[in-house]
Amino acid sequence: MRTVLVTGAAGGIGTRLRKLLKGAYPQLVWSDIKAPANLGTDEKFIQADLADLAAVEKLVTGVDGIVHLGGVSVERPWEEILPANIVGCYNLFEAARRKKVKRVVFASSNHAIGFYPRTRRINVDNVVRPDGYYGVSKAFGESMGALYAYKHGLRVTCLRIGNFDDIPVDHRRMSIWLKPEDLVQLIRIGLDHPDLRFEVFYGASDNERGWWDNSAAFRYGYKPVGKSEAHVREAMEGQAKLKPDPVADWYQGGMFCSMDYDSDADLARY
Repeated sequence: MRTVLVTGAAGGIGTRLRKLLKGAYPQLVWSDIKAPANLGTDEKFIQADLADLAAVEKLVTGVDGIVHLGGVSVERPWEEILPANIVGCYNLFEAARRKKVKRVVFASSNHAIGFYPRTRRINVDNVVRPDGYYGVSKAFGESMGALYAYKHGLRVTCLRIGNFDDIPVDHRRMSIWLKPEDLVQLIRIGLDHPDLRFEVFYGASDNERGWWDNSAAFRYGYKPVGKSEAHVREAMEGQAKLKPDPVADWYQGGMFCSMDYDSDADLARY
């Protein structure tokens, strides 16, 4: 990879990656619908709306690899999810195909599988169980990645990102925490590993209480350095401040599952 484009440059993850990826590739290009704060004079930024296919085609021209973080990053009404996360995701993959981009690393989410109970350990072969429209959009993106990998030859890595933060701040995040440096490691595997065609990895650090079998990532050399058990005290202090929520506390997706929840299903059966 010589030229790598990162979308979603103004978001929380994108902002951290602007520092963590610096110098990793000969040229980094950053993009978002709005300019990031504190953009450095040495940072190349191109403003673009993912919902505009022509703009996205222009954006990816001359790019070798893409890290696609762009789009709505939380649960929102469908009318907001659709243009950025569905249309925008299609545009990104289609533009990459047209402009002969070699690789795409797609930022999926744990919310694509949020409706699995915390009592169940899952791997990447378990079917998706999105916990909201945001999770649906991430499941869609994974499917688009598979289509463009197998039909059009793109090399695609989908990262089901857990909780990206410096430390886990409550009990749930002890299981899904992703240290920023570990995300960089996963991104670089997706961009650089010679044998990768299409893979789904869990974006999680070395979490003793984790719910996800991440052996797919380990096969490609992933060696997480973050250990959530090192932050038990901070996480339990944060947990003590939260109100009980029987739905959120049962499912892996947490409060995304309890938003607008009106099912009468017996939680313990699922």
